[in-house]
Amino acid sequence: MSELRNPTTGQAPQSPIRAKSEPRFPGGPVADPAGSHHERRIRSFQPRRSRVTAGQGDALERLWPVWGMDIDGHRVLGLDEMFGGLPVVLEIGFGMGEATAQMAAEDPGTGVLAVDVHTPGQGNLLGLAERNGLSNIRVANGDAIILLREMLAPRSLDGLRVYFPDPWPKKRHHKRRLIQPEFLTLAAQRLKPGAVVHCATDWEPYAEQMLEVLSAHPDFENTRDDGGYTPRPGFRPLTRFEGQGLDKGHKVRDLLFRRR
Repeated sequence: MSELRNPTTGQAPQSPIRAKSEPRFPGGPVADPAGSHHERRIRSFQPRRSRVTAGQGDALERLWPVWGMDIDGHRVLGLDEMFGGLPVVLEIGFGMGEATAQMAAEDPGTGVLAVDVHTPGQGNLLGLAERNGLSNIRVANGDAIILLREMLAPRSLDGLRVYFPDPWPKKRHHKRRLIQPEFLTLAAQRLKPGAVVHCATDWEPYAEQMLEVLSAHPDFENTRDDGGYTPRPGFRPLTRFEGQGLDKGHKVRDLLFRRR
C-alpha cells in the first residue's frame, strides 16, 4: 500500500507534537505535582532526564493509577488504607528500584512507600512489582520534604531509608544534602518511637556528616554501642551502583539510628 500524503503539500503526515504542558504518560506521574503553592527553597535533588524504555512506559501508563501517586501536598495519606494495615517504611530515592523490589519481596509484611523523581526508575519499579507480585509497594513522585511535611500524619512511619543520596560533593553545594538537622527533626515527627533510620553512602565526607548530625540529634540514638558505622546488614541488597563504587575503591558506610 502506498504511503498517504497531504494532497496540498505532497508530504507525509508528521507525528503529533506533545505540548510541554501535556502529560508524557497520560494518567502517569506529572512533572511538578506540588505546583507553585509551596515555597521556593533549596532542593536536595535534581531531576534527571533519560530515556524511558517501552516496558517502563507501559508500566507507567498501566500501573501508575493503581500503585502510583503524585506528591501534591493537598491531602494527608491514609497509610493503613493504602497498605492494608502493614507497618510502612518510607524510602527516599530508589534509583531503578531493584533493591527496593528485592527488599519488599523478602519482607512482604512491611509496606514500602518509595519516593523518587526519576521517571525511568518509577516505571522500572512498577514493572518489577507487577512481575514479582509485590502488593506492598507504592511509588510516589515528587519532593519527599513535601510528602513528610504535608501528607504524612505524626508517628505514621515505622522506618526511613535513604540509600546513596546525591552527595553534592562541592563545598558550595553541601547545603543541598538531604541529611541535615532540619530534615531529621521533620522525619522524627513522622516516625514512631523505635523506628529505624537507615542511611547508606559511598561518599566518605557525606558519611562523616551523616554520622555527626544523626549523633547530635536529640531524637535519635545510634544502634551501634560504639557510636560508629554499621556493617551492611544482610537485608540491604548490594546494588549495582554500590558495586560500581566498590570497584572504584569507595568505602560504603551504613548508619542505623533509632527514633527515641
